[in-house]
Amino acid sequence: MTSKTNELALETAIEKALCGISTEDIKNGTVAEPTATYAGNGYRIGNPSDYNPRYGLDEVRFWDFLEQTQSEELEKLKRQSDWKIKILDRFDKLVKKYGILRLLRKGLAVDDAHFTLFYVAPLQNSSQSIKDNFEKNQFSVTRQLRYSVSNPLEEIDMVIFINGIPISTIELKNRWTGQNAKVHGVNQYKNKRDTTQPLLNFGRCIVHFAVDTDEIYMTTKLDGAKTFFLPFNLGDNYGKGNPPNPFGHKTTYFWQDILKRESVANIIQHFVRFDGGENDALSKKTLYFPRYHQLDVVRGLLKDTSQNGAGKTYLIQHSAGSGKSNSITWLAYQLIEAYPKNEAVAGNKSVNQPLFDSVIVVTDRRLLDKQLRDNIKEFSEVKNIVAPAYKAADLKSALENGKRIIITTIQKFPFIIDGIADMTGKQFAVIIDEAHSSQSGSSADKLNEAIGNKGEDVDAEDYQDMMLQAMHARKMTKNASYFAFTATPKNSTLEKFGVKQEDGSFKPFHLYSMKQAIEEGFILDVLANYTTYKSYYELEKSIEDNPLFDTSKAQKKLKAYVEKHKQTIGTKAEIMLDHFTSAVVNQKKLSGKAKAMVVTQSIESAIRYYQALNQLLAKRGNPFKIVIAFSGEKEVDGIKYTEAQMNGFSESETKDQFDTDEYRMLVVANKYLTGFDQPKLSVMYVDKKLQGVLAVQTLSRLNRSANKLNKKTEDLFVLDFFNSIEDIQKSFDPFYTATSLSGATDINVLHELKDSLDDSGIYEQSEVDDFNEKYFKGADAQLLSPIIDVSAKRFADELDLDDKQKADYKIKAKQFVKIYGQVASLLSVDFKYTGWESLFWFLKFLIPKMAVKDTQSDLLDELLESVDLSTYGLERTKLNVSINLDDEETELRPQNPNARGAHGEEEKDELDAIINGFNERWFQGWEATPEDQRVKFLSLSKSVQAHPDFEMKVAQNVDDQNRELALKKILDDVMAQQRKQELELYKLYAQDSSFYQAFFNTIKQVISI
Repeated sequence: MTSKTNELALETAIEKALCGISTEDIKNGTVAEPTATYAGNGYRIGNPSDYNPRYGLDEVRFWDFLEQTQSEELEKLKRQSDWKIKILDRFDKLVKKYGILRLLRKGLAVDDAHFTLFYVAPLQNSSQSIKDNFEKNQFSVTRQLRYSVSNPLEEIDMVIFINGIPISTIELKNRWTGQNAKVHGVNQYKNKRDTTQPLLNFGRCIVHFAVDTDEIYMTTKLDGAKTFFLPFNLGDNYGKGNPPNPFGHKTTYFWQDILKRESVANIIQHFVRFDGGENDALSKKTLYFPRYHQLDVVRGLLKDTSQNGAGKTYLIQHSAGSGKSNSITWLAYQLIEAYPKNEAVAGNKSVNQPLFDSVIVVTDRRLLDKQLRDNIKEFSEVKNIVAPAYKAADLKSALENGKRIIITTIQKFPFIIDGIADMTGKQFAVIIDEAHSSQSGSSADKLNEAIGNKGEDVDAEDYQDMMLQAMHARKMTKNASYFAFTATPKNSTLEKFGVKQEDGSFKPFHLYSMKQAIEEGFILDVLANYTTYKSYYELEKSIEDNPLFDTSKAQKKLKAYVEKHKQTIGTKAEIMLDHFTSAVVNQKKLSGKAKAMVVTQSIESAIRYYQALNQLLAKRGNPFKIVIAFSGEKEVDGIKYTEAQMNGFSESETKDQFDTDEYRMLVVANKYLTGFDQPKLSVMYVDKKLQGVLAVQTLSRLNRSANKLNKKTEDLFVLDFFNSIEDIQKSFDPFYTATSLSGATDINVLHELKDSLDDSGIYEQSEVDDFNEKYFKGADAQLLSPIIDVSAKRFADELDLDDKQKADYKIKAKQFVKIYGQVASLLSVDFKYTGWESLFWFLKFLIPKMAVKDTQSDLLDELLESVDLSTYGLERTKLNVSINLDDEETELRPQNPNARGAHGEEEKDELDAIINGFNERWFQGWEATPEDQRVKFLSLSKSVQAHPDFEMKVAQNVDDQNRELALKKILDDVMAQQRKQELELYKLYAQDSSFYQAFFNTIKQVISI
């Protein structure tokens, strides 16, 4: 007999897994018709004829459950002849008004009787009666259910019931018969099912699944052709779908795991929720059901926490589009109900007490505060257990008073660590939401001030750095567990929060990749349509003198000067506006609502772009408006500007105003580069260096999908004036699939740094000891200043140090503080060497007083007064390129541990030579073709810099000899790879030693090592 591979076979397999037997077994006489639960997952087989389509109930199960569990309550109503109709009508009325979730959680009140419709799954410390009651629930599955009153022959493949109440419908397809869930199953729900029938009404049944042997899709609201289905898959090779299963179908996890009675109960009790106002009609609400990775990460974290107790760290690498807000709220609420598995991991708790006294959520999103409160209303009988703590006093009070969930911000992080360290009798869970750090100006400013950074143009990707700096020298205490969520983990974040592997590497605890989010349609591919421009400019000397300048620094200063010149910005602004008008506005992209963001290098550049764009718009009749965003006050050309003054409304209104139809472009420097969700944003004009995390977070502003506007990948467009395709690809690759860290930081560099600083004579060990003794005994600050001032004076003028030596020692001091601060806070590291700790605190106070004079800065300012911009032009280098990313896991290297000092000897050239070199490198007019040699040098230098060994062995190598040897080896590799394309050049390179040396020297100068 051949195998059965049709839809019926899949139905039978699921039914048998849930019930221990199948309908076919009964029909064949293999077993008697069941009256109780068989083996398997504890389900019973439902009979289609027992279903009442008018009320959407399996009446046999419904009445049997109430008779078996609450006969006394039924007796209160049985005196009335129509008692059954009364109960059914009351059930029908309430479920139409509130949805089935409310009845499952709160029960059903009819006259003076009250019925529990679902007994909750027990927690670890639950009483025996709760455990016994859960077993009284009647889970059942019914096949080929005739659900329609108006069309009695219409069937749904399978329906899951609890106590006769439908929880989920399932349409099955089998790929071996040429049908699948994504197309045929989804289409069946959208176009062939009557949603006016009670079973398919919104809120009456929690979730609807389309399932085949390979994939699963789900929805909580059937709305005809407009129904939106989400994938409910594990993911495969960091992307969509499911991996092969050696023991069955790819989707076996659905019926063997997800549909287990305890799993279904857990989802109902702790995950599924309605979102909307308390007085909103049911039809206006949204019903949230967890996607697979959300369910998996929360359950995985809870299981690990219960098994290992407090004191662990967890890194969750979840891409944009993962639904991180819901994952965090579900986790936060359930952590307050987490219990230790046994006495060994309970710490100072008993196994009958919750593991954590408080859960602290670190975020800068007030929205998360609201979501948590709404969740608590849905799930908990106890109210007011969520406390916002946006002030230090509120945080202290919330911790001391044992508020169960506390929401605070990163600038309060030092208080958190100090506060929980002081409460050794209590245990805490700290959830860190890193993705939304700089949406509003005030929070960004406070974030920067929290780490002592008061610069005007702070890179927006620094949230992880801020978090880590806030932890410096504050050991993450063993009475707290830390849960860090990020889409773009840095090497330092992986080392602090990642799971250490046997080989010494670090990996995230849980992963939902960018690749999977894109392939599943939750975010769009921002690299699908990428266009780059290259700038060409020529400078003229405007003075007769020919002074000397540091070549490398001068070249950078000149480039910055050109890029923010009014002529440069005016040219680029015109290109931006021409493109946006013709390709976006006139094409009515996103139904005429598409918006653009202009990303600039600095606040000054943002102001100049805003002015240039507005001038151009005025000439065109102001078809739309532009908004600008920046923090604080900035003076440009003698005039002081603020965001509010330029826009004509307050900073707090910027986001909402930009959402309106009249505003179409947003000009920014660093503000709004992270945490800004605007689905109508579909075009970005980039005139700023983007690399690493900043590149990913900035460009990801475009990836938000907008279902109502039917936003697609082809609607996205990036025009980049600053970065190359290779630069952007290099930035995105580490975060496209999985990110890991190859090993831990080499802490022995601290010995080298300390030895160098000790030998400098800047301080005496007795002074370091004296300072620490006074500091940790809480001495008045007036007693600390004299100790620090003695060393600061010694550094300034008593040791006869030149400017380069001073810079060298200050860099080493900063590096010591940074590296020690990071590794000392790791839970896995326990140092006994107090010399590092005491020097750390001494240097923390000394560094701000180590004054280093930057003479080159003044000279370079003079340089800008000596040149004029004579020519500026742009040439499109890449048009609508789709940037392909690496499917393999990316392994980051630890942060560079090498002790470094100030840069080597300055290479000075005359002003004429610098300008000529600059023009030769950057200016290629249209009248003359660029020389082949120049093109080859630039191309080869890029290949050299892209080599995997370049960053560590060349760019970050402080040993001149080793650096040059490494560069030669890399250049040899690059030339060998390109010898077929450049055969003549390769022959000269390999055979002519004088040519080789000249070639090598030119490459070295081009990459400025």
